[in-house]
Amino acid sequence: MKIQPINKKLKLYGFNNLTKTLSFNFYDICYALTQEQHKEYIEYIDEEYNADRLVKILTDVSEIIGASILNVANQDYYPQGASVTMLVAENEVINDQPIKVLDNESPGPSSRAIVGHLDTSHIAVHTYPENHPDQGISTFRADIDVSTCGRISPLKTLNYLITSFEPDIAMMDYRVRGFTRDVNGKKYYKDHKINSIQNFMAEETRNSYQMIDVNVYQENIFHTKMILKEFDLDHYLFGIAKKELPKKDKQKIKKRIKKEMLEIFYGRNI
Repeated sequence: MKIQPINKKLKLYGFNNLTKTLSFNFYDICYALTQEQHKEYIEYIDEEYNADRLVKILTDVSEIIGASILNVANQDYYPQGASVTMLVAENEVINDQPIKVLDNESPGPSSRAIVGHLDTSHIAVHTYPENHPDQGISTFRADIDVSTCGRISPLKTLNYLITSFEPDIAMMDYRVRGFTRDVNGKKYYKDHKINSIQNFMAEETRNSYQMIDVNVYQENIFHTKMILKEFDLDHYLFGIAKKELPKKDKQKIKKRIKKEMLEIFYGRNI
């Protein structure tokens, strides 16, 4: 189904009532050989992605989408995990001005380039570190929601968030809900052009991941999931190097990690 772009000079009657939500599930996989290494990995993740660091990431996200921060609530949890909720509002909008149509499917900035109570928009992140008691596998999941209305769009945050978390696996959902009216009363159920979340990703990201789309165009629902193509065991070992392991152990560990990644990616046990 070909999605037709909306007239760039479209003028709205009153406020843009469309709600656009971009949701992420990011997964990081690690192998920790001993219980002590398990503990050290969880502590490392808790420190690396504590509430203060997440506030910094979400502050950058608000700058990318051109929003003003109204309120921040953040919390570190015991024994692990953190949450941040940020209330944001778009800059002042004058009614009956032409809307800025998001027809440029270029990626937004990366994390290397840009170092509550609800008003019109909010951003939230929650983290979930965990580990398998016997198999040596540890996982870290970050759930992120960027929900906006008005002229703000969350799509430009894609590249920044992906490069901030560098996930092994990612699940992304983008939804446009509601409708807005032009000055003649005609309803519009989308104010920008999109046929895949992938269109808004950097080329480097698209080249690094295997991706699958499941889209429902008629309902303005877009889903993309991705898994890293390359697999270097050294990137997944915590507290030990690949060269220190016997060949048999390397093969066993690599098989366990790959199984974990595929199960998460496909959403079923293998």
